[in-house]
Amino acid sequence: MASTLVKLYVHIIFHVKTTSPKLRGDDLDRVFQYIGGIVRGMDGIPLAVGGMNDHVHILTTLPKQTTLSDFVRNIKSESSRWIKDVYKAYNGFSWQNGYGAFSVSSSAIDKTVEYIGSQAEHHRKRTFREEYKMFLEAYGIEFDERYAFAD
Repeated sequence: MASTLVKLYVHIIFHVKTTSPKLRGDDLDRVFQYIGGIVRGMDGIPLAVGGMNDHVHILTTLPKQTTLSDFVRNIKSESSRWIKDVYKAYNGFSWQNGYGAFSVSSSAIDKTVEYIGSQAEHHRKRTFREEYKMFLEAYGIEFDERYAFAD
């Protein structure tokens, strides 16, 4: 083929380090908007960015020139640096080292956007740990709980 044509949708989830301050509710929208800007700056298309004070969900396209690990590393490092610069209360802020990334079919985009948009409702019923385990099990990913939730 003469050109490379790609559209990969990925649902990325990562958590605040347990020793880090959690994000305050009033700051969440601005942090999520900034993360969306980071994604756009790397040629991704952020379809939804949301979460809770201790974790983030991103539904995005994966840029064809970027590996998933580089993409997520850049999102986490740039957002962490910005959070500490803009909000002095987050001086010790850090994301956990790991992340989850799950493929999303084009037929499930609307459902995933809705899911990310209703995180507060979901977390009235289940913890982050329960939610994350649900994703890992649904995608058939083997994991050891001793390490899946460690910093």
